[in-house]
Amino acid sequence: MTGREAGVSSWYLIDQARIDAFAEVTGDHQFIHVDPDRAAATLFGGTIAHGFLTLSLLSVMGLEAQPKIDGAAMGINYGFDRVRFLTPVRAGSRVRGRFVLAALKRPRPGEIDITWQATVEIEGGRRPALVADWMNRFHLDDRVEE
Repeated sequence: MTGREAGVSSWYLIDQARIDAFAEVTGDHQFIHVDPDRAAATLFGGTIAHGFLTLSLLSVMGLEAQPKIDGAAMGINYGFDRVRFLTPVRAGSRVRGRFVLAALKRPRPGEIDITWQATVEIEGGRRPALVADWMNRFHLDDRVEE
């Protein structure tokens, strides 16, 4: 399956309430995210989602769209080789994740490393919100044969 699309998530609404909640959690209250009146006067024409909010949605999108790993006892985020924020996500937009299997490795017995080429699309948009090379590590249940 390397190089092939593994799955696409549902659409997720990025409304002002979600953006405001993310601002509260992270302490990032920059006006382009939380002040619709001031943000309307910018080149964005209104508030936009934090790039890290969009990035963080990969977790829920991946759980929905990526195939399950047989015998995995747990999976963890292992990092990113590349992340690019290409298009701002305006409040009120919907986004979804698209995942292509880039690499699968077995670094040690009982572990599987997977790298996904992840793209977050904006509904009706010409360019994606972000692209990333996202790495996950799965630890296999001891009962799974190597």
